[in-house]
Amino acid sequence: MASRQRTPASAKRGGMEFSFDAFVSAIVDDGGQPVFALGDGTLRWGGDIVREAHDGAILSAARHPSGVGVLTGGDDGRLVWSTRDESRELLNLPGRWIESLAVSQESGLVAAAAGKTAVVLDTAKPDFRREFSHSASAASLSFDAKGRRLAVATYGGVALWYARIAEQKPVMLRCAGSHLAVLFSPDGKFVVSAMQEPALHGWRLSDGKDMAMSGYQGRVRGMGFAAGGQWLITAGAPGLVLWPFNGANGPMGRQALQVDISLPGLTARLAVDPAGRVVAAASEDGRIAALDLVHEERKIVMAEPGGPLAALAVLETGQVAWGDEAGNAGVVDLADLPAEPPS
Repeated sequence: MASRQRTPASAKRGGMEFSFDAFVSAIVDDGGQPVFALGDGTLRWGGDIVREAHDGAILSAARHPSGVGVLTGGDDGRLVWSTRDESRELLNLPGRWIESLAVSQESGLVAAAAGKTAVVLDTAKPDFRREFSHSASAASLSFDAKGRRLAVATYGGVALWYARIAEQKPVMLRCAGSHLAVLFSPDGKFVVSAMQEPALHGWRLSDGKDMAMSGYQGRVRGMGFAAGGQWLITAGAPGLVLWPFNGANGPMGRQALQVDISLPGLTARLAVDPAGRVVAAASEDGRIAALDLVHEERKIVMAEPGGPLAALAVLETGQVAWGDEAGNAGVVDLADLPAEPPS
């Protein structure tokens, strides 16, 4: 498949590019190395190691709770754990697609969304399995910080489940409309969802009070907590939109901040590093910038336009990895790039 021939800003200082034969559906940090999950069912550790994980497209991917290897869900209905040496099937749901995954390093649990069902497995107990059913598709999953509760974004709101309990009814956080992504705040006090329309919705769990988080020009396709959970960073507008989550009330009654990161148009993709200190963002035309929240510096990772990105990640090593719908991908070390203060 032809490459767009875009050159990362750090190409002369160690940036790498790859051209795969399939759509890049996700990027996972496996011990500081980017693993590219592709639409042909393969995983690529850079340009060298290839692991055939699925008979069909990979639709979702996440780092294994142990920190070793990659979990993937495919349109073949299989959940697979792959390392550089082998692939092992953990779940098989024939006729269904596994479109969303969530993992908890704290509890060792893994959740997979297939149609209207969320399935929970325990990586330490092969016989453990819980299934939670919903009236509409389970679009997105998120564990709380301790891995005890599971949030499921669906039509009409978010369902909260105790991940290990078999017989239960969920707590429903209701809001009319389709909810496509969900996150717990790191302190466990709030749940936030991204909706089909250009908006977020949030709930305070102590009393169920909810809040509309609006003002976006486009759908929020990326969000992540940073700075120890004090800020929720989101896409869907020019630059980055930051919601304050410090204090008992979080963003309730408070305004979001908007930060310019020198990208044209709306921010379409967003990724936050595991430590919550670096944010990478991509514009609708494929340009990429990174913001160092600690040093208040921004860096241009990809200055030239291209096609829309399909995946974006910030690795624990300080590298930014990206992949697009045409199979082009790259890795750039932020330490190699010049910085300037954000405007």
